[in-house]
This record gives sequence, structure tokens and C-alpha cells, in this order.
Amino acid sequence: MACSDSAAMLMIVVMLADVCSGKTARLTGKKPPHIVFIVADDLGWNDVGWHNTDMITPNLNWLASRGVILDSTYAQPSCTPSRNSFMTGFFPYHTELQDVIEPSVPLYLPLKHVLLPQRLKQQGYATHIVGKWHLGFCNKKYTPTERGFDSFFGFYTGSVDHYWHEKTAEIQTQMSAQLSLDSLGSTLINSLLRVRTSGQATGRDFRFNDTVWTEAEGIYSTTLTAVINCHQKLKKKKNAFCRQSQGDHQKKKQPEKPLFLYLPKKTKKNSPLSVPAKYQRLYRHIKSKERRIYSGMVTALDEAVGNITSALFQSQLIDNLLLVFTSDNGGHPYMGGSNSPLRGGKNTIWEGGTRVPTFVYSSTLLRRRGYANNRLFHAVDWYPTILELAGAKPEKGIDGRSQWKMLSKAGESSRKEFVYNIGPNGDGAIRAGDYKLITGHPGFHNDWYPTPGAAKIARRRFKGGRFDQVKLTKSPYLLFNIEEDPEEKMDLSMEKPDILREMLKLYEIYNSTKIPPHTATYDAAADPAHFNGFWSPGWC
Repeated sequence: MACSDSAAMLMIVVMLADVCSGKTARLTGKKPPHIVFIVADDLGWNDVGWHNTDMITPNLNWLASRGVILDSTYAQPSCTPSRNSFMTGFFPYHTELQDVIEPSVPLYLPLKHVLLPQRLKQQGYATHIVGKWHLGFCNKKYTPTERGFDSFFGFYTGSVDHYWHEKTAEIQTQMSAQLSLDSLGSTLINSLLRVRTSGQATGRDFRFNDTVWTEAEGIYSTTLTAVINCHQKLKKKKNAFCRQSQGDHQKKKQPEKPLFLYLPKKTKKNSPLSVPAKYQRLYRHIKSKERRIYSGMVTALDEAVGNITSALFQSQLIDNLLLVFTSDNGGHPYMGGSNSPLRGGKNTIWEGGTRVPTFVYSSTLLRRRGYANNRLFHAVDWYPTILELAGAKPEKGIDGRSQWKMLSKAGESSRKEFVYNIGPNGDGAIRAGDYKLITGHPGFHNDWYPTPGAAKIARRRFKGGRFDQVKLTKSPYLLFNIEEDPEEKMDLSMEKPDILREMLKLYEIYNSTKIPPHTATYDAAADPAHFNGFWSPGWC
């Protein structure tokens, strides 16, 4: 039985609930909706068709125009912290995981946090992840199938090569040396000193559940994770799975368990830019190589979303489903991404690093559709919002607030303020009403970056990046009215001292609640050479 087209492949994921569970949950009353949660990687504000007509994203445009575009949705400045927020409902500065996880550093999302898929399983959901994890893997207990997901098809680390799934990263090597020191010319002191040296290690990283998966090598990753390729070797290993999945689909239109499908997609720009030639050719008029390749990557992502959407329509899951599309942070201005006209980019607390293209789509669950909503929404809000939709209550004390009324009924936002980020040293930013306060250093990408396009841009290197021309003032505070000045061009800290004082008081309240992050260094035990060439659990 063929498992070749993309629609059939998504059916396999959808039907996993029935195939693998042994028992199916009997739902009473109104059935909980299916939820598909798509997170693009480093997708900039100006990298989608509804903000930039030069981008070829017809499938995303169709969904956004028939759903609700959320134009004031924020994420964290970088990938691990945002995924932390999605899965826990906490601002990262309220958890021990506050920074990006490097492959050989033993950091992880602590087990004390009950993750979104764990809560959804309690509600009877089948839970699956396809794509990037990036919340820790040094011990198996921190990996997706131990944190609430029924299945995992993807990679543990933050980025891998698009075809061969290789990742090169810093790693610590250690050796001991016996040294003799002459102290003041009179005493020989023998000291055993541990000498640390840093090097690099390369390993592959792709799995089906807990098993390393080499069958995916050579297939472009965005296509792969959308289609979940079921070629001949998969059929041999999982033939009963394929047959049962498609057989069940013929017997009934919908699985008895509701589905939560988490798709953290890989359009990664801090790993080598790469895309099949047919997508790059669509942008042959763009002179900037980075922008041309990256734009093709976005269109490949759009096609993958189209394949998923087609499968959802064919299965009729779409009749009772919420689809979420968002990004984990802003675009990288030096690797083809564009946040224009917003300031800054990935790894900064400027709007360009944190304000992300987002929409929700449903044909049945949204009373009002086809408009842009400019009310505040933060990444931490997805956790309680999805739980409310699933019929559950979130834990007390989380930072997220359910925004289901805003999404479904075009109501007001449940929040008037949020924290962009607060670092261990106290630097950070907050939003309250229309105003944004930045304290300390906002990041290294502080300019307004033109979208690379018809003409090449000279690559002059500045401390902050290739194109940075702007010099920050020496003032420790910056104040902006984001409603009137979303491009953050006019610092009001001197002009509005009363508002500055109130914002500083509020900032101190937030800052007083931060907790120390876990810290660790590169660990030689992580070397893929110890695990048959794969980045793997088992070293912390």
C-alpha cells in the first residue's frame, strides 16, 4: 500500500492516536477540537505575504486572510526561550532555562514544569511533534517522548544541515598535566592543574521517537517534516502501521481522540542557507544571495503548510480544528531575514526581534474572521489559551493568560503589559499599555535593516553587525510609544520623565521576581563520537 503523497502522510500522524494507544478515549458531549500549532524558525515580520507582497506565500496568505491576523503578537528574542514559553506558559526569566541550548552544554527545561502536551494528554489528546525540540536532551528524561508527546520525528538541537542533519558545535576537551612551579626560588610546588581546551565536534541529529533515523538523510528538511516521508524502508519497518492508519481512515472520517500536532518548522538561517533550486528560481530577480535563498526557504515552508492544510481538509479534521501559525523570534538581518520596517532583529529586544508574524485559522471556532487584530498577545499566552480550548484549566501562577475570547470573539486582550525579557544582570524590557521601556543593552542588531533585494548592500562590518550604522545613546534607559512609533525611532525618556518613572517602578517589580538561571559549560561527554556519530542523550 503506497504511502507517498503528503495528504496520506499526514493521515499517518493523525491516526497515530488510534494505532498506538490500544484504547481510544470516549468523548462525551461536544468533541474537543484538534489543534495544529506551527512555529516557524526565525521568520521575520517582513517575510510573509500579508506584510510583504514580494514574498510568495499563497497558502499562508489564504489561511491568514480567512482567519485572524495577530499583528501585536510577541515572542522571546531567541529560539529556546520562546519554546520554553510555548510549552510552560512562563516567561523564561521565571524558569531556570533562560538561554539558547548549545548541543554540548547540559541545559534543559526542568521536570518540575508540566508541559503543554502533558496537560493535553490528561484531556484525552493524542500529542505529536514533528520538527525541532531545542529544550534539552542530555538525559533521555528531558526529550519529547518523556515530556508528553506520543511521538517525535525531528531533531533535538537548535539547527542541523537541511539535507544531512549534521550539526557542528563547540565541545570541551579536558586533560591533566603535572606542573612544577618555583615559588620565590626556594620551594618547589607541585600542582595538578586541569587544562581545558575547546574544539569542535560534528554529529548527526534526527530521530523517529527515540531511534536515530538515517532514512531521512538527503531529503530537504522542510519538505521532510511536512510530508513525514513513508518510503519503502519505512513500509518494511512499519508496514502494519501504514496499513492500519489508512485502513482506519477508510472506516471513519475522524479519530476518536482529538489531535495536538506541534510543528516547530525548520527555516533556520543560522545553519547554512539551503533550498532546492526550484524555490530559489522564484526569486531570481533578487541580487542578494542570502535573501534569494532565504525567500525560497520561506516559500518551501509555505508549500509544506499547504500540504498539511490539504490533508486536514481531506480528512475533514479541519471542521473542528484550530490552526496556529507563529514564529519563535524575529528574522536574522544578516542571513536573509527581514523585519522591515521594525527595528533590530533576532537576539534583540527591539520590535524586530520579538514582534512576530502570527495568525490563527479555523472554519468553525472563530465568530469573526478575515481581519487583523492589533491587541497584545505574548508567547506565554498560547499555553493557557490552548488549554481553555481543550477544556482544561492552566496551573495557577503561570505568566500566560488565556486569550481565547480575544481570538474567538474579537474581544479585548487579557493583558495590558508583558515582559520582553529580563536577563540575569537586570537588563531587559517591558511593555505597559502603549509604552515600552528598555533598560541596559538591547542587543547587537540595533539598526533599521533594509530588505536585501534588487541591489547588493556593501558588507561593512561594525561591532553590532554588517550593516549597523546607528550608535546608541549612553542613556541607561530608552522609552518608546509603540502604538504611535512601532519603528522605535523616537526615544521619549527625556521628554516624558513621569512616564519613565512609572515604567521604572513597574520594571523593578518584575525584576525582583527573576530567578537565577541554570548555567553550565561545554562538556566532553556530549561528543557524538561516544554515540555512533549522533548528538544523543546519556551524558548528564
